[in-house]
Amino acid sequence: MFPFLLFLSIFTLNSSPFAAASDSIYDNFAYCLTTNGIRSDQIAKILYSPTNSSFSRVFEAYVRNRRLNTPTTRKPSIIVTPLEIQQIQATILCTKGSGLQLKIRSGGHDFEGTSYVSSVPFIILDTFNLRTISVDVASETAWVQAGATLGELYYRIWEKSNLHGFPAGLCPTVGIGGHISGGGYGSMLRRFGLTVDNVLDAQIIDFKGRVLDRKAMGEDLFWAIRGGGGASFGVVLSYKITLVRVPEIHTVFRVQKTEEENATDILYKWQNVADKIDNDLFIRVLVQPVTGKVKGQKIIRLTFMASFLGDANRLVSVMNGEFPELGLKKSDCLQMSWIETMLWWYNFKIGTANEALLRRTPDSVIFLKRKSDYVQTPIPKYALESLFKKMVQLGKTGLVFNPYGGRMSEIPESETPFPHRSGIIFKIQYSVNWEDEDPNLITEYVGEARDLYSFMTPFVSKNPRQAFLNYRDLDIGTTDNGKNSYSEGEVYGLKYFKGNFDRLVKVKTMVDPQNFFRNEQSIPTLNLQTSQGSKGRK
Repeated sequence: MFPFLLFLSIFTLNSSPFAAASDSIYDNFAYCLTTNGIRSDQIAKILYSPTNSSFSRVFEAYVRNRRLNTPTTRKPSIIVTPLEIQQIQATILCTKGSGLQLKIRSGGHDFEGTSYVSSVPFIILDTFNLRTISVDVASETAWVQAGATLGELYYRIWEKSNLHGFPAGLCPTVGIGGHISGGGYGSMLRRFGLTVDNVLDAQIIDFKGRVLDRKAMGEDLFWAIRGGGGASFGVVLSYKITLVRVPEIHTVFRVQKTEEENATDILYKWQNVADKIDNDLFIRVLVQPVTGKVKGQKIIRLTFMASFLGDANRLVSVMNGEFPELGLKKSDCLQMSWIETMLWWYNFKIGTANEALLRRTPDSVIFLKRKSDYVQTPIPKYALESLFKKMVQLGKTGLVFNPYGGRMSEIPESETPFPHRSGIIFKIQYSVNWEDEDPNLITEYVGEARDLYSFMTPFVSKNPRQAFLNYRDLDIGTTDNGKNSYSEGEVYGLKYFKGNFDRLVKVKTMVDPQNFFRNEQSIPTLNLQTSQGSKGRK
């Protein structure tokens, strides 16, 4: 357990000291921090203004989408990089008096940059310095701070045990805070469920500056920050997670098929078995337009990437029995430990040292757009053929199919805010990347992803058309700079949370009635004084 677990208030908080000696935002904010107990020498280490020589480096260190870091993108007025809890508390209180919006960033992998971009003047509270991880193998638990990365968590677990793991994401540079609070997932979801299905406790700082653990915050708020997005409710400091037991031997494979190799039939069969096959097996499919043998010709290539909690012999037996169409052979398989599968998924070379997981930044940052869908009924073969033609025509946008079933189908929709459970065969990620700086390409490639998303309308979930919070997509609805009304929030809230949205709104109204913690797709408060917000609601 972290030693600061229930540190509720060690100093007097002052939220309105902006009668400062200087008119500059930085000086006013710095003055406010000092009145809330932060020493000047500490402020110099954690507070950055655009005139600071390190400002751009600190801002760009956790930007993962170049589309959201152009010359015309509004930059924060201040970046705060706290080293301890008291500095976060003071930042919250000082932001209240500043007239600025507070954005909370842990890893920067939010696809629409809602943690570091805004259309109004804002402050970034970046938690990257808060990355302590405490693993207790005896109790099979760990405390992990919000600014740690998945790679760091995996490495610290491996240091203590080669028989334990955690069912989280496949990109090691993702920040813990956003990943867990948004319902992150990984290759073990069919056996162990989501990150949020394996959380025991948490720490959060609320809008009053109080540090609350599960007991102090109550079960409603604890429920909300396990899949409802922590940044809507406060600043999540850390999570206590349950480690899961993993076998010594895991097996992975990567098999590619093209249309000339019966790709359509194989993908159709995958839809009918991927959520029903052995729960130890996760088979992802990448559907990509690539250049064929004929110069300039585009074709569709399917890449089946899988991870199995067991050895190659058992995996081949499972595949031969339930998915023989793929033609998997033992020679296609690689046996390795759980920690090595994390390196494999991120395309590190076989034999790469586990320390590579400690790298906090990727080798490069690209322009990108992502969208999501859920599929409840297998897509017919004729539709798959039409989909392939459409993707070839567009030329750039790919799809990632992630299977559900197993443990995901056993957990009720209301258990956590994440509702996409029983009845979901697989989730789709729409993915388009580019590197050219030409600003016109943003419109072109984002438009391409939107076009493909529109094409898929008949074949995906309906009423609502569901979406995944951690694949944040501002196309499906935004609010007025985060000053949400209930009716605005419903547009995206029902897609992300279905029937759980109402409960999230009630929790939000209870714990943050002034809607201090907000972004373009945060949970709104239920404002009974606003006719739109209260229409038909009690």
